[in-house]
Amino acid sequence: MTKVVDLYFKLLKLLIVLCMVVMIVLVFGNVVLRYAFNSGISVSEELSRWFFVWMIFLGALVALKDRAHLGMNSLVKRLPPAGKRVCLVIGHLLMLYICGLIVIGSWQQALINLNVVAPASGLSMALFYAAGLVFGVSATAILMYELYLALFGKLRDEESLSVEESEAASITPDNLKSTRP
Repeated sequence: MTKVVDLYFKLLKLLIVLCMVVMIVLVFGNVVLRYAFNSGISVSEELSRWFFVWMIFLGALVALKDRAHLGMNSLVKRLPPAGKRVCLVIGHLLMLYICGLIVIGSWQQALINLNVVAPASGLSMALFYAAGLVFGVSATAILMYELYLALFGKLRDEESLSVEESEAASITPDNLKSTRP
């Protein structure tokens, strides 16, 4: 099962890179065409906006899995393991609620806009709102799995923090004093 999950997130990372590359090509190509040839790619702006939205939602999924989102754990770090677990469960329940809202809203918007075409590309606007569906369903699966681990005591103590601490966050005034000459 972990191979399937790893493959899924490798695919997401590949899609993020492809979105970025296509955005760069479309925008740069459009700029060159406008300045050099006084013409342009009519769908460039619309498609780059769509790729940007998809890239953000897919990147948020990868960050959620890797626990790379910004967070503030100064209070939670000082709690005993049971307190950390309670905070993790409450946080995950709140995030699951929000994911439910995203899925419901994205589904409703996709249905409403199924037969609405985008002005420049002619693609269905439901594709635009499908990014929220992919995010909501995938994030729900990630959060449910982590919630299961937390509720049944399968998380290590350091895993009960919902975000990873970056190197910049570990710099303290004492560390700075010791590195100065």
